Amino acid sequence: MKFLDFFKMESGAVDAPVAPEKVDSTYKRLRIQTFLAATFGYAIYYVCRLSFGVMKQPLIDAGLLNATQLGIIGACMYWSYAIAKLVSGFLADSANIKRFMATGLCVSVAMNFTMGVLGVEAMNGNLANTGLFIAFAVCWAINGCAQSMGAPPAIISLSRWFPLRIRGTFYGLFSSSHNIGEGLSFVFVSALVAAFGWKWGFFGAALAGVFGVLIIVFFLHNSTESKGLPSIEKLAGEPQPKAVSAEEKRAQTRRMQAAVVKNPGVWILALSSAFMYMSRYAINEWGIIFLQEARGYSITEAGAIVGVNPIFGVLGTVFSGWLSDKVFKGDRKYPAFAAGILEAIALALFLFGGGQKWMVYLSMILFGIAIGVLISFIGGLMAIDLVPRQATGAALGIVGLASYAAAGLQNVITGVLLDNHMVDGVHDFTYVSWFWLGAAVVSFLLPVLNWKRKQQVID
Repeated sequence: MKFLDFFKMESGAVDAPVAPEKVDSTYKRLRIQTFLAATFGYAIYYVCRLSFGVMKQPLIDAGLLNATQLGIIGACMYWSYAIAKLVSGFLADSANIKRFMATGLCVSVAMNFTMGVLGVEAMNGNLANTGLFIAFAVCWAINGCAQSMGAPPAIISLSRWFPLRIRGTFYGLFSSSHNIGEGLSFVFVSALVAAFGWKWGFFGAALAGVFGVLIIVFFLHNSTESKGLPSIEKLAGEPQPKAVSAEEKRAQTRRMQAAVVKNPGVWILALSSAFMYMSRYAINEWGIIFLQEARGYSITEAGAIVGVNPIFGVLGTVFSGWLSDKVFKGDRKYPAFAAGILEAIALALFLFGGGQKWMVYLSMILFGIAIGVLISFIGGLMAIDLVPRQATGAALGIVGLASYAAAGLQNVITGVLLDNHMVDGVHDFTYVSWFWLGAAVVSFLLPVLNWKRKQQVID
């Protein structure tokens, strides 16, 4: 078997189709399994992605790396992720999503474990600081490529298993995977680091990743046809696409993907998501160190405070999908705009509202709710609403490319600004704070340009 053949989607034909009287019950059972596997599998992807952000202050305190180096390492992951996600999005449209998603998480587990081992060597004096920096940058870049194999297959699974009339609701529920993963990272990994040292954060993330792989392998299903069921269009009572051969279907998908690349609406949303990801990952990557240095909290306290953000983000994602489907009839622009304003207010409270505990907790609650909505809408759903179902992965790839390229750029800019603005040996967050807040404001203004744009029709 050729390597790439491993990832090819099945033809759809099965030896034993499901009996007609069992189609409905089988479909509903496998649909919920797929939804849960996509949600929790991708949540654990996040644990393997955000583990490094918890360990920044301990690494600085140990004299192993500085803020600029930490920013570059983080950028290596996001930049490799951005490029790889564009490729993964296009490949996943025609892929066996179970194998695709499980493979990416396996590689991510391996990179986290390797970095834990490198940490042990560095602490024992067997690896110089420069060597640690280079090794971490390479491993984290590889992790970025692996991470790109998570979101496209997970979201495509929703497209393959859920009818259009409830897709927004379940997309909103699925988007809680980001929040679940972030919460586990901030609370679980912070506790491990506080108890056993920074290198154990990598080992803990790797162990969580193994559990995630098992969930994907056993419960994520490739498509309705692969399980002996009719197509999703037939099950949902939607217009069915014209029957074509596998080769014609691939050619049709490529033609639609090419048209999506030329769609200005998708690129506007990609740019908006880019600025939103700057502010989002500013908190995810640097929020804990901000609370430690600028506000005087311990790593455990800081992790708990930032961990509130994804917990309330679940409310934002779950409520957003239902609200847009039921109240706004699939129109996402108004709730997205309101969420963008709320995010900017929350960031202003967090960065400039003082260090009182009630204030930082309130800011993280509001930030979590707002980001939950924005990840769901600007980070994906508004883009796939603009394109045909067969080109979902391509639209996600474009948005992902811009989002994570910007997240990487934010990491470098933040690290450089912090190292070049210090007061009495402590980082001054003034310039960085205005940079983060400005990105949040731009992100919610850009989608206004798309308010009159309709779904792309490709003959």
